[in-house]
Amino acid sequence: MAELHNMTVAELAAGLQKKDFSAFDVADHFLKRVEHDQQRGSNSLNAFLDINREVTLAQAKASDEKIAAGTAGPLEGVPIAHKDIFVTRDFATTAGSKMLKDYRSPFDATVVTRLRDAGMVSLGKLNCDEFAMGSANENSAYGAVTNPWDTSCIPGGSSGGSAAAVAARLTPAATGTDTGGSIRQPAAFCGITGIKPTYGRASRYGMVAFASSLDQAGPMARNAEDCALLLSAMCGPDLDRDSTSLNVAQTEDEKKYGFSHLLRIDHGDKPFAKAGKDGKALKIGMPTQWMHLGQTSPRHHSSGAQPQSEPDVQINSRIDQSLERFVDLGAEIVPVHLPLTKLSIPVYYIVCAAEASSNLSRFDGVKFGHRAKEFSDLADMYQRTRSEGFGDEVKRRIMIGSYVLSHGYYDAYYLQAQKIRRMIAHDFQQAFAQCDLIAGPVAPTTAWKLGDKADDPVANYLADIFTLPASLAGLPCMSIPVGLGDMGMPVGMQLIGNYLQEAQLLNVAHRFQQVTNFHDATPEGV
Repeated sequence: MAELHNMTVAELAAGLQKKDFSAFDVADHFLKRVEHDQQRGSNSLNAFLDINREVTLAQAKASDEKIAAGTAGPLEGVPIAHKDIFVTRDFATTAGSKMLKDYRSPFDATVVTRLRDAGMVSLGKLNCDEFAMGSANENSAYGAVTNPWDTSCIPGGSSGGSAAAVAARLTPAATGTDTGGSIRQPAAFCGITGIKPTYGRASRYGMVAFASSLDQAGPMARNAEDCALLLSAMCGPDLDRDSTSLNVAQTEDEKKYGFSHLLRIDHGDKPFAKAGKDGKALKIGMPTQWMHLGQTSPRHHSSGAQPQSEPDVQINSRIDQSLERFVDLGAEIVPVHLPLTKLSIPVYYIVCAAEASSNLSRFDGVKFGHRAKEFSDLADMYQRTRSEGFGDEVKRRIMIGSYVLSHGYYDAYYLQAQKIRRMIAHDFQQAFAQCDLIAGPVAPTTAWKLGDKADDPVANYLADIFTLPASLAGLPCMSIPVGLGDMGMPVGMQLIGNYLQEAQLLNVAHRFQQVTNFHDATPEGV
């Protein structure tokens, strides 16, 4: 039997049901790994912000009792850790910010509750960029997270703590949130699998808000099968608490198996030969524009350095090799066009900043969170509290958002951004008329070195060029590992489906992972 930390969610769930090991032993095993990492001082990944051994082991004992009584949930006793953007009663919720240092919520987020109802045991809270704003996990008020593949590199953001913890086998699974790519990009950089479902599939109740029309919860794990199991537990209508929650009728198979129902269908050696529309070959669209877009920073222009105008050769190579494998499995690759991709960055950073400006106005030092110790009057308290509590990136986005929403600029910026956002969504629908799903890179490069872009926010923004379009359209999308780059760092491939097609995405990814072993790669020393 494999060591507990090398087992997948599915393997742990099966072993627990068969009583090969106890939930208490599993929880204790992972807690010891987390504690060992934290004791490494400056060499720690800094992935966890809060653990509570007593709470975790009490949950594990309760799971053992349910298993013994035959009343266990589908994921009973399997550990999970939560991004510190979900509020929890038993662990502090900081959203990676000084503004919420030591904050304790009186309730759990719906996602946390549903995973606990499925039997999962909480290991603790995971580090993230402050209020989920960032692409590198360097914006956390509690220090940067490092990448277990190379601790001198970033793990991606904002769900970098989640990705690093899963990759380092500190937890078999984690929750993340994706506003503009914050599940997919860190999953790609850390060599794991992550999926953002259709906007509204997972409740936002209890998720500390960043950009409400974009924020969406999703699971991060080793492979697509695990993500399917987790997504089945996380998703579902929550209309009483979240007005954006989708009330989607489930098929009989989905009621029985959740998002993993298609994983059980056997299509033989050519699983994609008849998996597309009308029983024809699965058509995978490859956006022609994506091979000519990359990171171009104005600062790089002024310094004389050559800007990167397309994804790294190593990224293209791994994507091409993986697409060839899909063809071997019966799929057909077709070109599609997403002409407005280049506008997704300005559109996203106008919309998300505007919504952040509104959402973060609640942090004023009056009701909860940080409050300045010295101030002269109410206005001074607001100013000092927010100046002390927010980090630079959060302040930057609040100021941009306030500007684009201000009188005289709303029509010129915010309204125009919303119009283009609708056009981007329309481009996707035209593409899906020609294909079943879309594939491409997650990011133009592999993970970069810590600090390389810390003083250049525009370079960080440009790293999201391939993840932003699907987020703006509210589409389901995921990242799967497709090998290592030239420097030994993971490369991820993005799969994008049409609305509510999570099961198809997971099925395609699962079939790919059945004939490849990229998702089994482990960082050295883990």
